[in-house]
Amino acid sequence: METLSTHSHNYDSGLMERLLFRVAKKWVAGYGAGEAVAAALGANSRGMSAILNFLGEDTADVSAVEQTVSEYLSLMDMMHARKVQGCVSAKPTQLGLAIDYELCLQNFRRLADRARELGQFLWLDMESVKFAEDTIAIYLKLLDQYDRTGVAIQAYLRRSASDLLHILEHGGKVRLVKGAYHEQEEHAFSTREEVDANYVKLMKMLFESKSYFAIATHDSSLIEEAIRMNVSKKFEFQMLMGIRDELKGELVGRKFAVSEYIPYGSQWLPYSVRRIRERKRNLLLLARSLIQQ
Repeated sequence: METLSTHSHNYDSGLMERLLFRVAKKWVAGYGAGEAVAAALGANSRGMSAILNFLGEDTADVSAVEQTVSEYLSLMDMMHARKVQGCVSAKPTQLGLAIDYELCLQNFRRLADRARELGQFLWLDMESVKFAEDTIAIYLKLLDQYDRTGVAIQAYLRRSASDLLHILEHGGKVRLVKGAYHEQEEHAFSTREEVDANYVKLMKMLFESKSYFAIATHDSSLIEEAIRMNVSKKFEFQMLMGIRDELKGELVGRKFAVSEYIPYGSQWLPYSVRRIRERKRNLLLLARSLIQQ
């Protein structure tokens, strides 16, 4: 039998979720694909391309993985039907990497086949370091099948320079990010200075390569460094929805290619916690929202 305190707990947690989601709406499009596509069309209208991500990670259930694959396939179809300029980006553990390598590879092959049919690009997100090796292996197999695919590389990982070299040797395409997972010091640089220095080093490798690539950061000094290095315009800037919108507009105005990364879905909380941890300003936003009740 449910007690009064159970009701009260459910009400409290429901209220807290609604409050948090009000803040998360700044950088999450909503719960459904329709809201994500609407946000993507909004980005297009502001001169940007869109990268849509259905939130979720570390999926250990095969039927949940299959639902995620179906979600991505129908999302890609919806983007095509609504003439969205953009593509999807999926996490390997959403597509089964935490369960089985082959399962994940086959699921990515399904997305790559659909991307080819629709003429869309396909991005692979990078997750915690324990999945890095398999993610890159899966990516290189997909690249053989369909060359309009790319993978994220995280500048805070010590292994990233050799990973990047390996990918570039295969003509791969990279989204360079700083990285937002908690890692041990043996795997990751621990200070901001070290991470930024490695980011610049990797960026230099990308500019010297013949591959198309993405500079995915909100850091003004790194963005200006990329602009200084640029001679070819064979790259794009990528930024998260709801973060540094003014800067996105400036870059579009300067005729740089810009993509907005737009996540959606019910698994918005872990993503939001990473966004809040990354930027103190987001904590202020959260506090303000809670005070305004």
